[in-house]
Amino acid sequence: MANFLKWLGGGIGWAAGGPIGAILGFALGSMIDGMQSGKYKYEPHTQPNFNTPQTTPNDFIVSLLILSSAVMKSDEKVLKSELDYVKQFLLRQFGASEAERQLLMLREFLKKDYDLHDVGNQIKLYMEYPSRLQLMHFLFGLAAADSQVHPSELQVISQLSVILGIKNSDFESIKAMFVKDTTSNFRILEVTPDASDEELKKAYRRMALKYHPDRVAHLGEDVQKAANSKFQELNAAYDQIKKQRGIV
Repeated sequence: MANFLKWLGGGIGWAAGGPIGAILGFALGSMIDGMQSGKYKYEPHTQPNFNTPQTTPNDFIVSLLILSSAVMKSDEKVLKSELDYVKQFLLRQFGASEAERQLLMLREFLKKDYDLHDVGNQIKLYMEYPSRLQLMHFLFGLAAADSQVHPSELQVISQLSVILGIKNSDFESIKAMFVKDTTSNFRILEVTPDASDEELKKAYRRMALKYHPDRVAHLGEDVQKAANSKFQELNAAYDQIKKQRGIV
């Protein structure tokens, strides 16, 4: 696990304090115990420096892993499809060796119960809104990794949405990308099926600005690429409505 603490020291900001910092400390302590017992092999190169004052890509990743563990535990079983979903994201974000280290941290998070309100409030306080929207999109994708969103998973994600200060219209828009019905395309655009063509065009322009991947560019190239899937869902929904209505 060479350079793991170096990764933390170089990139953890506000997530190092408060309830998230306590959870992170528990996970790292457990991992260090495992290293000392020979379960993990790790050579620390530097001590973490937790003085970064702004949200960093690693703040986002730690928040994502903690919230992911809450969703994964919600139906009282952790599925391989869920672990694979997280792993693939981490592989794209960090590469193979670093992704494995992050998965070790996720496994530690899965062992611990924590107060979602405390964690969510810290994220709401320090993380900008577009990044919180991206967290919600990831959590829905995680819940749908086994091709269905379990009611208990939806309940936890809904609870987190409220705690994170996500607007209900935004929550329903992202939810509609994963929980499909005859009105999904309209809900993605945050309009009703009786909206006029002009209202649809205005809604699309508004949503395109809100969901544009550039809004999370500061979190790293791969998070920005992940955000692009949300943007593509928006475009697909608008294209399907235009096709149905014959809008040019």
